[in-house]
Amino acid sequence: MIKRERVIEILEDTSALKKGHFLLTSGRHSDQYMQCAQVLQYPEYTGEICKGLAKEFKDDKIDIVVGPATGGIIMAYEIARQLETPTMFTERENGKMVLRRDFAIPKGAKVLVAEDVITTGGSVKEVIELVKEAGGELVGVAVLVDRSNGKIDFGTKLRAGLNLEVLSYGAEECPICKEGNIPLVKPGSRGIKKD
Repeated sequence: MIKRERVIEILEDTSALKKGHFLLTSGRHSDQYMQCAQVLQYPEYTGEICKGLAKEFKDDKIDIVVGPATGGIIMAYEIARQLETPTMFTERENGKMVLRRDFAIPKGAKVLVAEDVITTGGSVKEVIELVKEAGGELVGVAVLVDRSNGKIDFGTKLRAGLNLEVLSYGAEECPICKEGNIPLVKPGSRGIKKD
């Protein structure tokens, strides 16, 4: 496994770990944001991290590595390359995670799910459900960054390049809002969740 200090160094070198005042997809506020795409644009860094993650699953006889679009595509591809196995990705169609492009998980295939970052694990849980519905055998989950600091339980082996606990607050309790001197920014590509 790649050392935690090295992953932090990579995140800092690529400006992936951001500090400020951020509106998260959950609707909560935080003083940190992880933009893993900043790391994934560098093949040498992505390869270094994924090599460490792949080693954690080398004895599990993985048949396929699956990642959710968008960030999971690159992670799944590179981990599959390291494990010398095929890869595929899932996409959202009408709000539901699906396999398209003639991708299919054979019954009994040993599947590793890969993602760039997890906070609540929602996308990964959807991919896991898809794997099980197809008759695949879930072997584990590999992620670049686990922002839950290991609190998410997928019911399988979980390995992360880095475990972090990112504090977040409801808008009414946000200390950054109360200070009032740092503007709120909505990073990332997903909209805000509606209750």
